[in-house]
Amino acid sequence: MGVPTNKRSSMTFFSDGRCHFSHRVRIVLAEKGVSVEIIDVDPDDKPAELADLNPYNSLPTLVDRDLVLFETKVMMEYLDERFPHPPLLPVYPVARAQSRQIMHRIERDWSPLVEKILAGGKDVAAARKDLRDSLVGIAPMFTDLPYFFNEEFSLVDCCMAPLLWRLDQLEVVLPKTKQVKPLLDYMDRLFAREAFQQSLTEFEREMRA
Repeated sequence: MGVPTNKRSSMTFFSDGRCHFSHRVRIVLAEKGVSVEIIDVDPDDKPAELADLNPYNSLPTLVDRDLVLFETKVMMEYLDERFPHPPLLPVYPVARAQSRQIMHRIERDWSPLVEKILAGGKDVAAARKDLRDSLVGIAPMFTDLPYFFNEEFSLVDCCMAPLLWRLDQLEVVLPKTKQVKPLLDYMDRLFAREAFQQSLTEFEREMRA
Protein backbone atom coordinates (compact mmCIF):
# COMPACT_ATOMS: atom_id res chain seq x y z
CA MET A 1 0.00 0.00 0.00
CA GLY A 2 1.49 3.34 -0.99
CA VAL A 3 5.13 3.85 -0.13
CA PRO A 4 5.35 3.03 3.60
CA THR A 5 8.65 2.67 5.43
CA ASN A 6 9.56 0.25 8.21
CA LYS A 7 10.41 2.96 10.72
CA ARG A 8 8.66 6.07 11.96
CA SER A 9 9.09 8.87 9.40
CA SER A 10 8.98 12.61 9.90
CA MET A 11 5.96 12.51 7.57
CA THR A 12 2.84 10.53 8.43
CA PHE A 13 -0.29 10.09 6.35
CA PHE A 14 -3.52 8.97 8.01
CA SER A 15 -5.40 7.35 5.16
CA ASP A 16 -8.78 5.74 4.61
CA GLY A 17 -7.93 2.79 2.36
CA ARG A 18 -11.38 2.86 0.75
CA CYS A 19 -11.72 6.59 0.11
CA HIS A 20 -10.97 8.28 -3.20
CA PHE A 21 -9.84 11.46 -1.43
CA SER A 22 -7.15 9.54 0.47
CA HIS A 23 -6.24 7.69 -2.71
CA ARG A 24 -5.43 10.85 -4.65
CA VAL A 25 -2.87 11.91 -2.02
CA ARG A 26 -1.33 8.43 -1.97
CA ILE A 27 -0.82 8.73 -5.72
CA VAL A 28 1.07 12.01 -5.24
CA LEU A 29 3.20 10.47 -2.50
CA ALA A 30 4.04 7.53 -4.76
CA GLU A 31 4.77 9.74 -7.79
CA LYS A 32 7.18 11.79 -5.68
CA GLY A 33 8.75 8.76 -4.01
CA VAL A 34 8.22 10.35 -0.60
CA SER A 35 9.41 8.50 2.49
CA VAL A 36 6.21 8.44 4.53
CA GLU A 37 4.51 6.30 7.13
CA ILE A 38 1.04 5.50 5.83
CA ILE A 39 -1.43 4.59 8.58
CA ASP A 40 -4.55 2.88 7.26
CA VAL A 41 -7.39 4.09 9.48
CA ASP A 42 -10.86 2.64 9.88
CA PRO A 43 -13.13 5.73 9.63
CA ASP A 44 -15.43 4.15 12.23
CA ASP A 45 -12.58 3.53 14.68
CA LYS A 46 -10.17 6.46 14.46
CA PRO A 47 -7.15 6.65 16.76
CA ALA A 48 -7.26 9.25 19.53
CA GLU A 49 -4.09 10.75 18.08
CA LEU A 50 -6.00 11.88 15.00
CA ALA A 51 -8.44 14.03 17.01
CA ASP A 52 -5.48 15.65 18.77
CA LEU A 53 -3.89 16.55 15.43
CA ASN A 54 -6.90 17.50 13.32
CA PRO A 55 -9.71 19.70 14.72
CA TYR A 56 -12.17 17.99 12.36
CA ASN A 57 -10.94 14.46 13.24
CA SER A 58 -11.22 13.75 9.51
CA LEU A 59 -9.48 11.58 6.93
CA PRO A 60 -7.16 11.96 5.22
CA THR A 61 -4.70 13.88 7.38
CA LEU A 62 -1.07 14.59 6.49
CA VAL A 63 1.48 15.35 9.21
CA ASP A 64 4.92 16.70 8.32
CA ARG A 65 6.79 17.49 11.53
CA ASP A 66 4.81 20.39 13.07
CA LEU A 67 2.58 20.90 10.03
CA VAL A 68 -0.85 19.22 9.92
CA LEU A 69 -2.96 19.35 6.74
CA PHE A 70 -6.51 18.04 6.41
CA GLU A 71 -7.71 19.25 2.98
CA THR A 72 -6.66 17.06 0.08
CA LYS A 73 -5.97 19.74 -2.55
CA VAL A 74 -3.82 21.63 -0.02
CA MET A 75 -1.93 18.40 0.74
CA MET A 76 -1.35 17.69 -2.94
CA GLU A 77 -0.03 21.16 -3.74
CA TYR A 78 2.10 21.19 -0.59
CA LEU A 79 3.71 17.89 -1.58
CA ASP A 80 4.30 19.17 -5.11
CA GLU A 81 6.11 22.23 -3.76
CA ARG A 82 7.94 20.40 -0.97
CA PHE A 83 9.19 17.72 -3.36
CA PRO A 84 9.51 19.52 -6.72
CA HIS A 85 10.60 16.53 -8.84
CA PRO A 86 8.77 15.40 -10.81
CA PRO A 87 6.58 18.53 -11.01
CA LEU A 88 2.85 17.78 -10.98
CA LEU A 89 1.62 21.27 -11.82
CA PRO A 90 2.50 23.29 -14.94
CA VAL A 91 5.23 25.93 -14.68
CA TYR A 92 3.32 28.84 -16.20
CA PRO A 93 0.72 30.73 -14.13
CA VAL A 94 -2.10 30.47 -16.68
CA ALA A 95 -1.67 26.71 -17.05
CA ARG A 96 -1.43 26.30 -13.25
CA ALA A 97 -4.63 28.28 -12.80
CA GLN A 98 -6.37 26.13 -15.41
CA SER A 99 -5.26 22.97 -13.60
CA ARG A 100 -6.57 24.30 -10.29
CA GLN A 101 -9.86 25.21 -11.97
CA ILE A 102 -10.23 21.67 -13.33
CA MET A 103 -9.53 20.21 -9.88
CA HIS A 104 -12.18 22.51 -8.47
CA ARG A 105 -14.68 21.28 -11.06
CA ILE A 106 -13.88 17.65 -10.25
CA GLU A 107 -14.56 18.52 -6.60
CA ARG A 108 -17.82 20.30 -7.38
CA ASP A 109 -19.23 18.19 -10.21
CA TRP A 110 -18.04 14.59 -9.92
CA SER A 111 -16.94 13.92 -6.35
CA PRO A 112 -20.44 14.63 -4.96
CA LEU A 113 -21.92 12.16 -7.47
CA VAL A 114 -19.45 9.50 -6.29
CA GLU A 115 -20.36 10.20 -2.66
CA LYS A 116 -24.07 10.06 -3.47
CA ILE A 117 -23.71 6.68 -5.19
CA LEU A 118 -21.66 5.25 -2.34
CA ALA A 119 -24.19 6.48 0.21
CA GLY A 120 -27.07 4.73 -1.57
CA GLY A 121 -30.67 5.88 -1.51
CA LYS A 122 -33.28 6.92 -4.02
CA ASP A 123 -31.03 9.22 -6.07
CA VAL A 124 -28.38 6.60 -6.89
CA ALA A 125 -29.65 5.76 -10.37
CA ALA A 126 -29.77 9.43 -11.36
CA ALA A 127 -26.28 10.02 -9.94
CA ARG A 128 -24.90 7.05 -11.90
CA LYS A 129 -26.44 8.39 -15.10
CA ASP A 130 -25.13 11.91 -14.49
CA LEU A 131 -21.60 10.64 -13.84
CA ARG A 132 -21.65 8.33 -16.85
CA ASP A 133 -23.01 11.00 -19.19
CA SER A 134 -20.51 13.57 -17.97
CA LEU A 135 -17.56 11.22 -18.50
CA VAL A 136 -18.82 10.25 -21.96
CA GLY A 137 -19.08 13.96 -22.76
CA ILE A 138 -15.41 14.66 -21.95
CA ALA A 139 -14.05 11.52 -23.65
CA PRO A 140 -13.08 13.18 -26.96
CA MET A 141 -10.73 15.64 -25.23
CA PHE A 142 -8.24 12.80 -24.69
CA THR A 143 -7.82 12.30 -28.43
CA ASP A 144 -4.94 14.78 -28.78
CA LEU A 145 -3.39 14.84 -25.30
CA PRO A 146 -2.31 11.83 -23.22
CA TYR A 147 -3.42 13.36 -19.91
CA PHE A 148 -6.14 15.74 -18.73
CA PHE A 149 -5.49 18.92 -20.78
CA ASN A 150 -1.77 18.19 -20.49
CA GLU A 151 1.11 16.41 -22.16
CA GLU A 152 2.40 15.39 -18.73
CA PHE A 153 0.81 13.60 -15.77
CA SER A 154 -0.39 16.19 -13.25
CA LEU A 155 -2.34 16.72 -10.03
CA VAL A 156 -5.50 16.78 -12.14
CA ASP A 157 -4.84 13.18 -13.12
CA CYS A 158 -4.20 12.34 -9.46
CA CYS A 159 -7.76 13.52 -8.78
CA MET A 160 -9.25 11.71 -11.78
CA ALA A 161 -7.56 8.33 -11.39
CA PRO A 162 -9.26 7.30 -8.10
CA LEU A 163 -12.70 8.18 -9.50
CA LEU A 164 -12.15 6.26 -12.72
CA TRP A 165 -10.69 3.26 -10.86
CA ARG A 166 -13.92 3.07 -8.83
CA LEU A 167 -16.36 2.99 -11.75
CA ASP A 168 -16.87 -0.77 -11.40
CA GLN A 169 -17.57 -0.38 -7.68
CA LEU A 170 -19.99 2.45 -8.50
CA GLU A 171 -21.68 0.32 -11.20
CA VAL A 172 -21.06 3.04 -13.77
CA VAL A 173 -20.53 1.35 -17.14
CA LEU A 174 -18.92 3.33 -19.94
CA PRO A 175 -19.97 2.35 -23.47
CA LYS A 176 -17.17 0.87 -25.58
CA THR A 177 -17.80 3.18 -28.51
CA LYS A 178 -15.48 5.11 -30.79
CA GLN A 179 -16.37 8.34 -28.97
CA VAL A 180 -15.44 6.91 -25.56
CA LYS A 181 -12.28 5.06 -26.63
CA PRO A 182 -9.95 8.04 -25.93
CA LEU A 183 -11.20 8.07 -22.32
CA LEU A 184 -10.75 4.30 -21.99
CA ASP A 185 -7.20 4.65 -23.35
CA TYR A 186 -6.56 7.46 -20.85
CA MET A 187 -7.72 5.18 -18.04
CA ASP A 188 -5.34 2.47 -19.21
CA ARG A 189 -2.45 4.96 -19.17
CA LEU A 190 -3.30 6.07 -15.63
CA PHE A 191 -3.71 2.58 -14.23
CA ALA A 192 -0.48 1.33 -15.84
CA ARG A 193 1.66 3.92 -14.06
CA GLU A 194 3.99 2.37 -11.50
CA ALA A 195 3.11 5.00 -8.89
CA PHE A 196 -0.60 4.35 -9.34
CA GLN A 197 -0.10 0.64 -8.76
CA GLN A 198 2.00 1.42 -5.67
CA SER A 199 -0.74 3.67 -4.33
CA LEU A 200 -3.42 0.97 -4.25
CA THR A 201 -4.60 -0.54 -0.99
CA GLU A 202 -5.67 -4.17 -0.80
CA PHE A 203 -9.31 -3.06 -0.84
CA GLU A 204 -8.75 -0.95 -3.95
CA ARG A 205 -6.99 -3.79 -5.76
CA GLU A 206 -9.97 -6.04 -5.13
CA MET A 207 -12.30 -3.49 -6.76
CA ARG A 208 -11.09 -4.54 -10.19
CA ALA A 209 -9.81 -8.05 -9.47
